[in-house]
Amino acid sequence: MNNPSDGILLAIGFGNYIAADKIVSILSPDSAPIKRMIADGRERGQLVDASFGRSTRSVILMNSNHMVLSALTPEELAEKIKTEIENGGSFTE
Repeated sequence: MNNPSDGILLAIGFGNYIAADKIVSILSPDSAPIKRMIADGRERGQLVDASFGRSTRSVILMNSNHMVLSALTPEELAEKIKTEIENGGSFTE
């Protein structure tokens, strides 16, 4: 069964892209448990900070147990995924 997000690269800001089919969830970083999860991921070397020093507005959990920090909101990223699927993966920024 094909996943609609197969082969789609998701623009997560500042020229960075991730494979949409590898995303497990997109979370807001505001709660204490998510902040602890970020700190634990940093200690384990499983954190990728793609926010370029901007305020972290979302935490993307990957199926490899890595976490990717983005300056885009979860809503913005979800809309980008939806748009990419509807456009057949046109790789728009």
